[in-house]
Amino acid sequence: MKIRGQIERVVYVNEQNGYSVFKVKADGRRDLVTAVGNVISVTPGEVVELVGEWVNHPKFGEQFKVIDCKTVMPATIEGIRRYLGSGLIKGIGPVMAKRIVEKFKLETLDIIEDNIKALYQVEGIGPKRVEMIKKAWEDQKEIREVMMFLQSHGVSTTYATKIYKHYGNDAIRVWRDSPYRLGMDIDGIGFLTADKIAQKLGFPTDSPKRIAAGILYVLNQAADSGHVFLPYRELARKAMETLGVEEKQIKEEVLGLVREQRLVLDMPDSLPLLTDEIPSSTPVYLPQFFVSEKLVAKKLEILCSTPRKLRQIDSDKAIDWVQKRLEIELAREQETALRKVLEEKVVIITGGPGTGKTTLVRAILEIYGKITEKILLAAPTGRAAKRMSETTGWSASTIHRLLRYNPAEGGFRYNDKNPLDVQLLILDEVSMVDIILFHHLLKALPASCQLVLVGDVDQLPSVGPGQVLKDLIESEKITVVELREIFRQAKESLIIVNAHRINNGEFPFIRPKSREELLDFYFIESDDTERVQGLILQLCKERIPGRFGFDPVEEIQVITPMHKGQVGAATLNEKLQEVLNPGTRLIQRGATTYRLNDKVMQIKNNYDKEVFNGDIGR
Repeated sequence: MKIRGQIERVVYVNEQNGYSVFKVKADGRRDLVTAVGNVISVTPGEVVELVGEWVNHPKFGEQFKVIDCKTVMPATIEGIRRYLGSGLIKGIGPVMAKRIVEKFKLETLDIIEDNIKALYQVEGIGPKRVEMIKKAWEDQKEIREVMMFLQSHGVSTTYATKIYKHYGNDAIRVWRDSPYRLGMDIDGIGFLTADKIAQKLGFPTDSPKRIAAGILYVLNQAADSGHVFLPYRELARKAMETLGVEEKQIKEEVLGLVREQRLVLDMPDSLPLLTDEIPSSTPVYLPQFFVSEKLVAKKLEILCSTPRKLRQIDSDKAIDWVQKRLEIELAREQETALRKVLEEKVVIITGGPGTGKTTLVRAILEIYGKITEKILLAAPTGRAAKRMSETTGWSASTIHRLLRYNPAEGGFRYNDKNPLDVQLLILDEVSMVDIILFHHLLKALPASCQLVLVGDVDQLPSVGPGQVLKDLIESEKITVVELREIFRQAKESLIIVNAHRINNGEFPFIRPKSREELLDFYFIESDDTERVQGLILQLCKERIPGRFGFDPVEEIQVITPMHKGQVGAATLNEKLQEVLNPGTRLIQRGATTYRLNDKVMQIKNNYDKEVFNGDIGR
């Protein structure tokens, strides 16, 4: 389907991906058309030709979903006047546009293109304004030429927009000479798409550029799966499968990337360059992960060996005092862990749910709170930090907020040159911390700082690469205390009991002893997705709030293993929105319709606003 018309107004533009909502006065239609889609730029007054399809949005009615958008020059005097007066061409406003069109009529655009000095004939236009108009006209022309070139090569408007926004007027040169850069620079394209582009352009399958890009692609895929490196044999195998080339060619490009400092081999520096041989077990790193691993190890060594500024504490007296103070009785393992914290600089406390990690942290804080105010608590996510604050009574923050990102410098405000003013740092949920973030955190600690790491290796791993907690425990270089005893209160929690049963390879308990028994774990079995959807809505709106007093928005979280389908995230979010937050003001962003006061989760770090991936709010 194709429509043509003039853009009347722009409702919304996403500057990152070009997704826009705009109103078009389409030829042959009385009412304005709402157009939605990814376009390079939308400016009131522009005449556009849109290719797409009519869709019926459940909230906003009929819309034209844009697949392709081309700017066309207006063909009428009124169209030319509105186009020039839209603000698109710097130096021409509505009044000046009227004067120019009155002078040159239908020849106006040809005059600007071929004989711009003729504009001197128009009242109010001098050399300065002519130069301004000329530059703006050429900029618009370049945008059109780049977009037409990309679209003529089968690139969708969505990706053409992203490519132009990233490379500007260099887009055509990059496309022709270095198509594999697209896979590294443009979100959503990736190596496989860039490879198809390169094949169409005639790049041979054994092109060094192709093989190098494929190797980097394999390592980035590994990083997305949590790995900081791959053994050379594994890298070579996966690269050969992806690229269809021989191992000899892979090795040549790996060595080339090492020479260019785009890869690191964890072996004696000169060996591969002297022999051109790479032992099969050699770890191959992307540089940022290699640097982070090495510097984490070095900083931990410094922390362990540097005396602390905090005065020495008599362990026996402190342990007796804190048990009376908090009216608790520490288990033997907890007492051992507390003694280690009081006597050593860096300690790891690990254990499953219900083993008393939180009680131990409270005891540490109670003791050290009497001798210093320079104590900081942190966790990798907003939810974990909030929970830490609630259970300890001390303020805790995420690592990102603790380090304070500085947009002007493109890095964290607190670092090795500007360390935190801290004498004791307690970091919770360490299993979820990736190697890059842990590196930044350690850089910001003074050498005299005492460090307590708390976590459970069987809990969620980090989203980013690295298994920081597991690797530190297995290194045997850091003091580790494991808490194994499950406390009586915890034994009453089926969540905790079942977590330990699953860890031990045992089937979880799933049936309550009686319908009247209040538990924290219930299993409802059904293979009817429609019934399951109804149950979820009923549980969230009525049954759980009614029986346990939980707030349905703030204190209930639905987790599903799929995105599509009746019990997928997309459908459930729409249904839950209808029952938990009806009747509030609608806000459309892209293809998603939000309501005022919806529960939302941030999925990308926004350092300027200090909102980070995983933060939940309304």
